[in-house]
Amino acid sequence: MKSFSAAEVDAALDDIALIDRLDALFRSGCEMPTRHHHPIREPLGAGSADAMLLLMPAWTQGPSGRIGVKIVTVFPDNGKRALPAIYGQYLLLDGRTGQSLALLDGTVLTKRRTACASGLASRYLSRTDATKLLMIGTGALAPHLIRVHAKVRPIEQVEIWGRRPEQAAALAADLERSLPAALGRPIQVCAVTERREAVGRADIISCATLSKTPLVEGDWLREGQHLDLVGAYTPQMRESDDKAVWRARVYVDTRAGALKEGGDIVQPIANGTIDEDDVIADLFELARGQQTGRLAGDATSITLFKSVGAALEDLAAAELAVAS
Repeated sequence: MKSFSAAEVDAALDDIALIDRLDALFRSGCEMPTRHHHPIREPLGAGSADAMLLLMPAWTQGPSGRIGVKIVTVFPDNGKRALPAIYGQYLLLDGRTGQSLALLDGTVLTKRRTACASGLASRYLSRTDATKLLMIGTGALAPHLIRVHAKVRPIEQVEIWGRRPEQAAALAADLERSLPAALGRPIQVCAVTERREAVGRADIISCATLSKTPLVEGDWLREGQHLDLVGAYTPQMRESDDKAVWRARVYVDTRAGALKEGGDIVQPIANGTIDEDDVIADLFELARGQQTGRLAGDATSITLFKSVGAALEDLAAAELAVAS
């Protein structure tokens, strides 16, 4: 069995190739049981944030079939100890024999596939002429989301907002140096402190936070924008308010996941702002052409994509990394 370190997984995955592979696997489909959620109450003692253990299996069948399972821990208080909030490992198995093929760093795998799932959604939902991106959140996912969105669309300007302005400024300074080389073109990156005004300027707004209160309000949105909601992975969390969801054309990565887990969808359904039929499509339906995303020339629709993650995405990324 081969082991892939974080650096090796990162080097093996190309953003556009992974977006294409995700598109293909959403089109063909795979077996994907409901993931296991096991809450770990107050791991640091009374008053500490609850943690989570996640088990995510998926498999394909046939001569080239593969089985994969990801084990992930989410410890929100790790930031206070200068540690990542998320750790994970991914085990890839031969689908014919069950033999172990590879053990991959699941933390990097998760970051890369999550960003590329948003990139796939952006292909279907954002305007092709989008040039301004707002990133809300400064955590480990933020630089990956920024890079992928800038590869999918001709982004010229990136603004970054975070609860800690110094972290937003540090991330902006780092990306101002590194992003042009990754994209092969100039790009401006800066930190901002006024979130409402920044939302109004952006063509694409990407959020990756652990917020339990809305960070994007519907009254701030304008026609033609695309809202990419990646954080808020439990029903108690959310990054958008009811009006944002009500104003938008709503899409999700998987209906089964988003309708059960994503607070940005679960809460407005529960309070009657929208119902399940207002979710136009998931990535399965978009990839298969069963539903449409943004039509060519549509400069007025507001689109909203809610991602909660899917084991299919991990399997696609692991297979690509091992094959590279």
